[in-house]
Amino acid sequence: MIKIDSYEYYYNPEDGKYYIRKKNNSPHSLKKLKDKLNKSKDKKNKGNRSDDSTNKVDKLRDKVNKGNKKNKSRDKVNTANETNKSYDKADAVNETNKLYDKADAVNETNKSYDKADAVNETNKLYDKADAVNETNKSYDKADAVNETNKVDITDYPLYKMSIKNNHKHPIKVSIVMPTYNKYHQTSLSLYGLSKQTFPHAEYEVILVDDASSDNTSNILKEVDVPFKFKYIQMKQNKGRSSVRNIGINHAEGDLLIFLDGEMLAPPAFVENHYKHHVHESNLVVTGAMHYEGVYTFIMPDYNEDQLAHLKELIGRDPEYRRLYENYEQTKQHSNVPCPLVTKEDIDTNRFQRLSFPNRYFLNSGLKHFGERLEGFTLPYIAFLSGNVSVRKANLKKSGLFDETFIGYGAEDWELGYRLYKNGVQFVLDPSTVAYHQEHGISKRKVKEQWGNHYRFVNKHPHIDVLILSLEWKELPFMHMHKTLVEYNQLEERFPGEYNEFKHAFRVMLFRIIEYLNNGQPVTKLYDLPGGSEERIKIIQQFETLRPRGFEYLASSFEQIYYL
Repeated sequence: MIKIDSYEYYYNPEDGKYYIRKKNNSPHSLKKLKDKLNKSKDKKNKGNRSDDSTNKVDKLRDKVNKGNKKNKSRDKVNTANETNKSYDKADAVNETNKLYDKADAVNETNKSYDKADAVNETNKLYDKADAVNETNKSYDKADAVNETNKVDITDYPLYKMSIKNNHKHPIKVSIVMPTYNKYHQTSLSLYGLSKQTFPHAEYEVILVDDASSDNTSNILKEVDVPFKFKYIQMKQNKGRSSVRNIGINHAEGDLLIFLDGEMLAPPAFVENHYKHHVHESNLVVTGAMHYEGVYTFIMPDYNEDQLAHLKELIGRDPEYRRLYENYEQTKQHSNVPCPLVTKEDIDTNRFQRLSFPNRYFLNSGLKHFGERLEGFTLPYIAFLSGNVSVRKANLKKSGLFDETFIGYGAEDWELGYRLYKNGVQFVLDPSTVAYHQEHGISKRKVKEQWGNHYRFVNKHPHIDVLILSLEWKELPFMHMHKTLVEYNQLEERFPGEYNEFKHAFRVMLFRIIEYLNNGQPVTKLYDLPGGSEERIKIIQQFETLRPRGFEYLASSFEQIYYL
């Protein structure tokens, strides 16, 4: 059976008919049906409002389109933004790249800087190394200077020897210089020797200080010399012969030059001495015969003659005259030497304006015999130790200075005489001249001179030594030479004759020196009773001399016999 309440009618708005359908098991079926009917009406109404719907749809579509357009715009914007972002990113990337590039550039720059810094650091290291090298060189130089300036000191019983510039290079020439209380002059002399043209490594200077009481001992630390310098300081005064021998014993050179401590040597001095000895081994070379004096200081102990002479010389130079005038104004307040000549004056030879020649020996006749004194009977007088050179071997053969000669004079002539007897040739060379720096003359000098001359004639009482006694009579050397020549001729031509005359002549020559040494009046040198046989013979022999051509011998005898 069909249950009617299980079915319901429903209206189909599409065909306008009613149909029956099975109900849903819902308690509100009528209400639902009513709702359906209402929905159907609403659909119908919707159909009537389609345009509005269309419009609404269009509006919605427009909205959508607008939205789409907006979206598209937005998309475009977004795309643009994206693009911009891409650009921005690209820019950012570019910027980043630029930054990287800059960073790279900076890095490269930094690397360059680093390299530069490295180079700079390297350069700094090199500079430091160079600086160190330069410093080392400086130290080396300093060491060399220190080595050069280092002083080796040896203490002996009689003296102390200090050596500056003690190198090992072979020495060819040794200059032996004695000095005593000549500090100022000796300082200039050493400066002159430092300017020599001769290789500095090949000569040495041996300064022997005979126990000076002035500032001579300061010379060692004051002088800056390029040659080997030996300073020997005596512990007590020993005399010129002794100190020269000490110098000889410490000389390394084969050639010795004896030079007084106050002698100022020109630049070619050593070279001009040395050249004579290169090819000859048996020579004595002297520049002393061509004596030059010079006033380098105004000494408080100058005598009146020296001051007058100096005043005459300063007229040659306004600056020297000004210095002298200043000294004149202040001399009563000063007892120290006043310097005139400076080292610069030595360099420029300006000092020569205060120099003067003293040709005593040459003016006494030696100039007639030439450079080698050929035929001169007294060549040994050319051995003047103020400026003379000789090989050491010749000294060893003839002997050194005789140390019994004390003080000034004749010790050099005595050695020269021994060299002469051993066949040494004497040479005078004006190119070996040196300038004697004038100083005060000691009053005791004359006494010392006669004392040493007396030792000389005692040691060698031969006619060629005794004849020098005629110097006391101020007879020139040419006169002495000719007297000696005639004496020798007398012995040759008349052997066994003129014995009383010759004996008397030799005795008188000896007594001249003896009396001078003793301080006795030189008179009555051969005093015999008037009627004695010897006296008569002497007079008879004397009277025959002139007729036989012995003029000089007769003259010399006459001048001393009748004293």
